[in-house]
Amino acid sequence: MSITGVQIDPTKTVSLFVDEKEITVPYGTSLLKAIQDNGIHLPTLCHHDDLTAFGGCRLCIVEVEGQRALTASCAFPVTAPIKVKTTSPRIREARRHTIELLLSEHCGDCYSCKRNGNCELQKLAKEYAVDSYRFGHPTEKVCPVDMSSVAIVRDMDKCVQCGRCVRACDELQGIGIFKFTGRGDKKTVSTYLDKPMADVPCINCGQCITRCPTGALTERDVTDEIWAAIDDPTKHVVIQTAPSPRAAIGEEFGVPPGKAMTWELNTALRRCGFDKVFDTNFSADLTIMEEGTELILRLYKNLVANDTSMPLPQFTSCCPGWVKYMEHTHGHLLDHLSSAKSPQQMFGPVIKTWYAQMHNIPPENIVSVSLMPCTAKKFECNRPEMRDSGYKDVDFSITTRECARMIREAGMHLPDLPKSDFDDPFGTATGSGVIFGATGGVMEAALRTVLEFVTGLKVEDIFAHADIIPVRGFDGCRYAEVKVPEKLGPVPAMIAHLVPNWDWLKGQTLRVGMAHGIKNAQKVLDDVAAGGTFSKCHFIEVMACPGGCISGGGQPIPTNQTIREARAKAIYDEDTNYGETGRVRKSHENPAILKIYTEFLTEGPCGHKSHELLHTSYTERGKFIADKG
Repeated sequence: MSITGVQIDPTKTVSLFVDEKEITVPYGTSLLKAIQDNGIHLPTLCHHDDLTAFGGCRLCIVEVEGQRALTASCAFPVTAPIKVKTTSPRIREARRHTIELLLSEHCGDCYSCKRNGNCELQKLAKEYAVDSYRFGHPTEKVCPVDMSSVAIVRDMDKCVQCGRCVRACDELQGIGIFKFTGRGDKKTVSTYLDKPMADVPCINCGQCITRCPTGALTERDVTDEIWAAIDDPTKHVVIQTAPSPRAAIGEEFGVPPGKAMTWELNTALRRCGFDKVFDTNFSADLTIMEEGTELILRLYKNLVANDTSMPLPQFTSCCPGWVKYMEHTHGHLLDHLSSAKSPQQMFGPVIKTWYAQMHNIPPENIVSVSLMPCTAKKFECNRPEMRDSGYKDVDFSITTRECARMIREAGMHLPDLPKSDFDDPFGTATGSGVIFGATGGVMEAALRTVLEFVTGLKVEDIFAHADIIPVRGFDGCRYAEVKVPEKLGPVPAMIAHLVPNWDWLKGQTLRVGMAHGIKNAQKVLDDVAAGGTFSKCHFIEVMACPGGCISGGGQPIPTNQTIREARAKAIYDEDTNYGETGRVRKSHENPAILKIYTEFLTEGPCGHKSHELLHTSYTERGKFIADKG
């Protein structure tokens, strides 16, 4: 990383004095980081730890001895000894004026804003005792609120032009739907070709939302519709909860990052009025069964039958932001996407078919809600093809932030609630379902099942404690190899009709790849196109958000690498706890999964009914999106 072109050199150090305190930092470190890492507070607004320095807001200003002007510390690389003041009458007055000027253009009623209480501009105004509008304050909206997207709402009257959304979309995702336009007092942040959000090649990942310091970007809130369904006595309202929100929702209630609140959340949702609370990990296990079996079929067709109709590598398809990116930009590679739906969208038709039949509930009276870490899930559940149950498979998807608002609205403080379990028949899940939330988790879950299917061994005999460490980590692009033993087991009964034996896999090396963040995914795609390392992979997992679902666009704000690591640890700790308490950690051993294949999906994974309900084709839809985009 560089600050204004100066590379950080960890082999060289520079000493400086900050408020008369001597500190030593690596050559090229930003002055802001040097100051903050030594426990000294500096206000910021345009700065974010995940993004490059911008130097736009001028709130992190300091006095550097020998320089006449105040210096934005975020864009100042430390390359020589200096003396710095972080506080002085001049600095205080300049910061206060900046905040007052920002408020003079910031239109919005704080009481009705979704970021009320978690707005960085609001916090700065309080910190610097700005209790009046010295330079005026707009009382009427100028820009119409853009609600064209089913996932993201954009209110430019609340924008402070910090550029975080511009940098997040460009630097983290490489998509770039936002840009600065105009000059002087006409400067603003515009979308691609100044189109509404629904008409730009946005993948709905929401990374812009989690970096926005105010309420200029928020998720499309559907909680009023859900409350209405809960209050309707004719409706049977169920909710599925994914592991990543459970690992993070405590942050909304003041709990430090890294503590999962799975069981307290179950209690809260029942008290909110949901009739049943189900575990998305059930359908994550279902996804592994379908996607893992599809991988075996692809391998057999390509390695034995010389049939390339299902090409390799197979890409995961459980991330709707990644799928939409492929549809916009790589329509020619859509056949590489697994046809397996995401866990959210597998759960939908199962609820409105098998569950409805079991409990004799008319599917039209079932309202199916999902709690997801992701704003792109809102787009996914509204895709026109996601109606394989004969109805809209998932009626509403809510983010972790929306769920927290519902709990607070119901008068509850989540950490104080007693613990309770999920409801049957979708309360039995595995550790493999839990780890879906972290980058590499889907790959690890799939390998646990595929390796046991093929080798006949316990995966614990191959990887200690069934922890497949080579696929874990936060490197943007990762590659791993798994050697298939010479001695293999029999083909499991549930897929015996698909492949005759495992002889064709003896001694083979299974090559897998992982990427998180679309910019890293594009590096993998470029490598595949160039015939590089990833082109030799059989299976590649891609998650659109940095760190995976734990850092989805619907998760609590703020986010940074430390928070992401804490959330990931919470997920892996829960998986470990499954093993220590005797609970199942592999998808194919989940009793509820065995039950659904015995009673409902009787042809097994990738059978006719499974394809009808649990798989989809992105090809035609993708071509349409690519043409339109």
